[in-house]
Amino acid sequence: MNKDWWIYTGTRQPHDGIARLPEPPPWRAFASEEDTPFDRDGPTGPHNRLKPAAAYEADNHTIDMVNTALYLRRPLLVTGDPGVGKSMLAYAVARELRLGSVLRWPVTSQSTLQQGLYRYDAIGRVGDSNLSGQAGEISRYLRLGPLGTALAPFRLPRVLLVDEIDKSDIDLPNDLLDVFEEGEYEIPELSRLAEDEVRIRPADEGQPVLVRHGRLRCRAFPLVVLTSNGERAFPPAFLRRCVQLDLPAPGAERLSAIVAAHLGTAEVGRSAELIDTFLARRELGDLATDQLLNAVYLAGATGVSRAHLAELVMKNLNPTI
Repeated sequence: MNKDWWIYTGTRQPHDGIARLPEPPPWRAFASEEDTPFDRDGPTGPHNRLKPAAAYEADNHTIDMVNTALYLRRPLLVTGDPGVGKSMLAYAVARELRLGSVLRWPVTSQSTLQQGLYRYDAIGRVGDSNLSGQAGEISRYLRLGPLGTALAPFRLPRVLLVDEIDKSDIDLPNDLLDVFEEGEYEIPELSRLAEDEVRIRPADEGQPVLVRHGRLRCRAFPLVVLTSNGERAFPPAFLRRCVQLDLPAPGAERLSAIVAAHLGTAEVGRSAELIDTFLARRELGDLATDQLLNAVYLAGATGVSRAHLAELVMKNLNPTI
């Protein structure tokens, strides 16, 4: 397999390989008037998932698909059973390529495109106006959402995790099409103002983002990782604009590698019985990989019988019998 084209390599060692990413295809090139800096060496998320991401094991097919999304500047739609590492993939890529904190948008049935782009506290502004006799500057009442922040004009791509997109309202995937295609969006509350430039707080703790004429346009299209547990089908127009990756449940060899990455190679031999038990129980219903890791950790920390630990922490998530 030719690996020379890989930008993301899955080695778990941070590097500056993103600088080797070639210019985008002409139909995915975006232009912006200004760079927006961000802290590339900051934590990889609101709960600092740097350490778990450091142990993430990506196979060659996963690495191929991540690089395909990077080269084509397209969202990566990741499907698979719960616990196979769909969300952690975003943190692993951000860590290895030193792309700063992951912007996370946890989707629910109530999520809307505007919530992902920005929030406007109109009630707060009216309340302040009633108290003081005049409204404060509108920028005080606006904040970019995770999607809106990812589409700010950063020189390097941000990583955006859109978690559990299959839980969204039926219209959200279609609503995202234009934003993903154009790489820009409008904030109408700003478009109506006389001011040409306004700075707004981003979703993370980075520097305020400069918005010109009420519009934001990305410079580097973000790596958008959309995860799905397969609870619904998506429209063809949405799928056509995504790079699709299905993460299979890991087999015995990969489970051993995951145990080694998280808990050390010494635990691999001692965990063979638990891995066998995990695989057998997975035939009866869904199990997540972190349930195996919990059992292996407890076995090393407590000396309790592995069979007993399997009963404690390897409960089927969706038993079929």
